[in-house]
Amino acid sequence: MGMKGKIALGAVVGIAVIGAVSANAGGGDGGGSETGKGASASAQGKSGGEKDAGKAAGEKKVAFEGDGDFQVGTDVEPGTYRTTGNADGMCYWERAKDASGELDSLLANDNVSGTGYVTVKPTDKVFKSSGCGDWEAVDPRAKGSPAATMAGDGGMFRVGADIAPGTYKSTGNTDDSCYWERAKDAEHSIDSIIANDNVSGTAVVRISSSDAYFKTSGCQDWKKTG
Repeated sequence: MGMKGKIALGAVVGIAVIGAVSANAGGGDGGGSETGKGASASAQGKSGGEKDAGKAAGEKKVAFEGDGDFQVGTDVEPGTYRTTGNADGMCYWERAKDASGELDSLLANDNVSGTGYVTVKPTDKVFKSSGCGDWEAVDPRAKGSPAATMAGDGGMFRVGADIAPGTYKSTGNTDDSCYWERAKDAEHSIDSIIANDNVSGTAVVRISSSDAYFKTSGCQDWKKTG
């Protein structure tokens, strides 16, 4: 199973948009259902959202490189990691329960453009990364100076660190290509999703202070309105 540019597998990565909204094919968070546009998008986005919403990141301390197969507990410790600066969905990562390379070994995977977060669990055996920016360890409980705007193609943002909770609006979206997701963690399972949607036109979403992450792909830039 090739790595670079690999398409995130729908059976593992896709996430059904909760409710009556039909989901489009695309890479998203893992778990076993279909996603909208799920692949994380460029944090640079259309108006430099990484500059606004990445202030809490601080100086990057590399935990492991963006290319390679890593044994959990030996090459990489369990924890939450962040990769930034990825473009065009060429970054691919995968959590696996063994090193067989078979479909059944996949726990979660994603194609990332922009910023991505992922939590590697102690029960994982292998973490694969291809074409990604280097990964840095992050404390998911850490707070920062959260921004009130974010790039619509920014990927994943930590609530309370990268972005502030509140009501956000994105206007001018077309063809249901805008996908957003509120998540309670970075494990990328179906249980991680609090709510999600594919939007054409104006999107409005309330991000709660209890949310852990917000994911946005293919959208126009978001601005906090309340």
